Parts: sequence; structure tokens; C-alpha cells
Amino acid sequence: MFIQNTFGKMIEEQLKNVFEQFQHQAKFKSYKELASGHINTTYLIKTHDKPYYVLQCLNDHVFTDVPGLIGNKVAISEHIQNKLKSTSPDVSASKVLTFLKTKTDQSYVKDINGNYWNLMYYIDNSITHEVVSNKSIAYEAGLLMGEFLIMTEDFEADKLVEVIPKFHDMSYRFRQFEEALQHAEKERFSNSEKFINLVKNLKNEMHILQQLKDAGKLKMRVTHNDTKISNMLFDTKNQGICVIDTDTVMPGIIHYDFGDAIRTICNTAAEDETNLNRVEFNVSFYEAYTKGFLKKMKPSLSALELQHLPLAVKTMIFIIGLRFLTDYLNGDIYYKTNYEQHNLDRAKNQFKLLESFTSQSPSISHLLE
Repeated sequence: MFIQNTFGKMIEEQLKNVFEQFQHQAKFKSYKELASGHINTTYLIKTHDKPYYVLQCLNDHVFTDVPGLIGNKVAISEHIQNKLKSTSPDVSASKVLTFLKTKTDQSYVKDINGNYWNLMYYIDNSITHEVVSNKSIAYEAGLLMGEFLIMTEDFEADKLVEVIPKFHDMSYRFRQFEEALQHAEKERFSNSEKFINLVKNLKNEMHILQQLKDAGKLKMRVTHNDTKISNMLFDTKNQGICVIDTDTVMPGIIHYDFGDAIRTICNTAAEDETNLNRVEFNVSFYEAYTKGFLKKMKPSLSALELQHLPLAVKTMIFIIGLRFLTDYLNGDIYYKTNYEQHNLDRAKNQFKLLESFTSQSPSISHLLE
């Protein structure tokens, strides 16, 4: 108990020290780790008076250009804030993340250990979801993501730093997978063999969007690139507030954001659920999300973009499953894990979702009409 208390005090002192380097008049009271992400470490900072704050330590092993990443986040937030100037301060403050500058007028603090930190206002009375429980939430999520993409449509995407090069590049992910196969421990390879064969069988189909993108047939846009449902904020009545966790905002195609959102919204279980009988693709949630998304986005989409939205769903479920499987074969070097087979269980989950989606695809394609 003494060791735990001492460690907790050390974390608190570190957080307090970093927090006090930003421009605010608040007094640190307490902290709580927000544990929904795989990559970064994020804390809710409670102060003696509201507003509260969100302090984030960015993983510079995953993100090799953290200053560029933070620059992306701030630029996109400021762009959306400019779009909201005509709304009330309360509304605009809740519709987009607001980042604070340091006392030296920087967007981040780099501590003595070389860790990068950024600070934003906490949006009060907000909640997130790990799993979608009804069609209303799915619809609101579609509206939120469509609104984010519309508000950033006139931002020049090529001005953004590519914080994770080739993030959704299918050829690159297959090369990583093939390299992992060569170096995988015998037991991990054996445990994965069924899914290794599945990946190889889908290789050609899973490159279609990549080929269209490389040929310039799909428009490059500002995309969020991590549109799981837990990266969308809702109020206590489950009305959509805003999109969060913009660490991976980069140039991309619309299919990345649409497909990844559907991947989490339409999974009837959490993405590391080990009882695969609980993992199914929920068509009614797909229909609700798509309705909200297209209400905002349809006038902006080409016929080719619209046509390939169902393939985007299959592709994004597949690529996340592939990445979990690759990380398992590599010995868990990318995603945070809680036990030895955590990444393999995540991969199994995604491939079961893919199977469910594929079996229902005839009843899904017509929904876009």
C-alpha cells in the first residue's frame, strides 16, 4: 500500500507540474486517468473551480513527429472554431476541442523525460460510448462525423503533417504482416494460422480502395482516421456534441472514416470481446449511421465515392483485424495489451465481425440507394 500511495503521489506531482506550465488561472485539485485509448495516456484534471481540463501525454514511439501532430490538431480545431463564430460561446466551446497554449506560447510541454503533453478544456456533461446500444446513438454519430468532415472540407489537406505515414495504406500493412510472419514466435504463429490464411485469401479484394486512391479516382480530404464510437462525445441525453481524439487527423479518403466508424458502431460487442457468439454486424445501426452521415455528406460525395462505401466497411474491419494480428505476431509492440493473447483476441473479434458483415452484404448494399 505504501508503494502504491508513493507512486500515486509521484504521478500527481508530475501532472501538477506539467499542468501549471499552461496558460490558465486554475488550481490543480485531483486527477483521474481516462483509459479508453490504445496509444496515449490521458487524464481528467479536476480543479477547484470549473472548467476542468484534459491533459494528454502523447506516445512518441507511435507518433514520431509529435509537434507536427499537435500542430495538426490545433489547426483543425481553430478552423472549426472559425466556422462557429456566429454561434454562442457556450455552443462553440462544446462543438470542438479547444487547446490551451503554454506560458511560453507553445502548443505543448516537453517534460524533463522527453514526454510531450497537450492540454484542452474538458467538455462538461459529456459521455462516450464503447458500444452503441440503440439506433439513435448510431444516427447521431453519423451526423457528428459528417459534420466534422463538412466543416474541414475547405481546409487544405496537404498542409497537414502525415503523423503516421501510410496509416491506412493496405500494401504497407500487408508488408508489415508478411515481415511479422517471418519473425513470429512458433507458438504465436501456430495460434494465428487460421487467420493468417484468411488474410491471404482476401488480399486482392482488400486492395481495391488503395488502387482507386493511388490512381487519383477518389478525392483526398481532411480525414479523422480513427472514427471509433469512443472518439465521439455525446451529452447525457445522447445527443451528439463533437468529434474528439484528433491525433490522427491527416489527408485521406472518405472511406477510411466511414468504414472505421461503422466497424465500431455496428459491432454488437466491444472490440476485445472474447465470446465471439456476441460479435455480430448490426445492420439496423449501419442504416441509422449512414442516414445521419449522408444527411451531411451526400452532396459532397462523387458517385464513385458513394458506390464504394460498403467496400469501405469491409476494408476497414479487415485492416484493423490485420493490424491486431500483425502486432500479436510481432510480440505486442504497438498496442497496449492487458494479457498475452489480447491482440489475438482483438483480431479474432474483427474477423468474426467481417464474417458477419459479409454474410449480410446483400441486404446492406441497397441501403445507400
